[in-house]
Amino acid sequence: MNLIMNYENLSSPADIRAYLAGTCKVDLQVSSEQRYTWIGGTLKRTGYFKLRKKDKAPVLEYMLKLTGYCRQHLTKLIAQYRKNKWIGKEYPKRNSFERFYTREDVLLLAATDAAHGTLSGAATKKLFERAYLVFDDLQYERLSKISVSHIYNLRGSTTYTRRRTVFKHTNPTPVKIGERKKPFPNNQPGFIRIDTVHQGDRDGEKGVYHINAVDEVTQFEIVSSVEKISENWLIPVLENIIQSFPFRIINCHADNGSEYINHDVARLLNKLNVELTKTRPRHSNDNALAESKNGSIIRKHLGYMHIPQKWAPKINQFNRQYLNPYLNYHRPCFFVERTTDAKGKEKKIYKYKNMMTPYDKLKSLSDAKQYLKPGITFAALDKEASRYTDLEAAKLMQNARKKLYSEIFSN
Repeated sequence: MNLIMNYENLSSPADIRAYLAGTCKVDLQVSSEQRYTWIGGTLKRTGYFKLRKKDKAPVLEYMLKLTGYCRQHLTKLIAQYRKNKWIGKEYPKRNSFERFYTREDVLLLAATDAAHGTLSGAATKKLFERAYLVFDDLQYERLSKISVSHIYNLRGSTTYTRRRTVFKHTNPTPVKIGERKKPFPNNQPGFIRIDTVHQGDRDGEKGVYHINAVDEVTQFEIVSSVEKISENWLIPVLENIIQSFPFRIINCHADNGSEYINHDVARLLNKLNVELTKTRPRHSNDNALAESKNGSIIRKHLGYMHIPQKWAPKINQFNRQYLNPYLNYHRPCFFVERTTDAKGKEKKIYKYKNMMTPYDKLKSLSDAKQYLKPGITFAALDKEASRYTDLEAAKLMQNARKKLYSEIFSN
């Protein structure tokens, strides 16, 4: 048998007391779906919040009896009704922020990463600043003010991932390099670190070799490719590398490999008045700069796949015309700042404010003109640096590489 109860007439504490006295042995409850609405209606109907304390007691007992709630829970619901004039489930308020960077900004980030090969957040921010401040590209105005950490947030956005998916290769195992002496350039350019990167074997056939030379102070970098690393092939390339730097080379630091540590190379360097050094035993960090550039430059832009040796001249032409200018005039690099604590321990710090391109680093040196080779001026170098924007240089390099590799791997 279903009973239909009418609670509308119970609007005073006296009526509720009489009701409770008559139903003390009857178990009645409001359905769970209607409890919140019923409690709100009862509080409003009885004028609960204006009642005296002794008159509130029967109303509270009445609601406890018909809802089946405990006193603590019912007290919370009454407090909620008093504050909001309604009873229901409250959800936590979440902070929302106004969107500052637009979809076009995210697409610009994706295009920049595609052109430059997804540099670090700090290097990418530097490219945005240079695009806006140096090359007056107004579409980079907002991105020039972005924080480094938020660049990674945008890279994880749906807009970015739909436009560009990045596959990370396995990091190569570094190769030990060296001479029995560690060079100390004392903030003077001309101390280069040099290493060889092999483009792999296939069916017993050797691939192209890349010679990577990096100046320790400015990170000015020259990449050359050669078919073989025997003396007949390496000596002309090594001489060309030394001539390609705009400043005089004082020291050449190599690994213990026989391609550099031999009489022919020593004779060449001696003729050019360049000191030859090699990595010390148990000091694998002596040539860390060249090793790091092998991964971040050579492997990133020239890849891991086997390339037959016959393509070395064309790859070398690509290096001279596109890769080397991009690396030296348009790709920002971190530069170390050394501090020494009270105990004499040296600490290396890489600050964002010290990030710049190798060419900008060269110009920032004290009395930089004294290091330039005869016949080379900063006016001519400035003209080369401003010939293209950073993005244009990166795209030219990427397009030239695609064209070159399509020719190599289509045969």
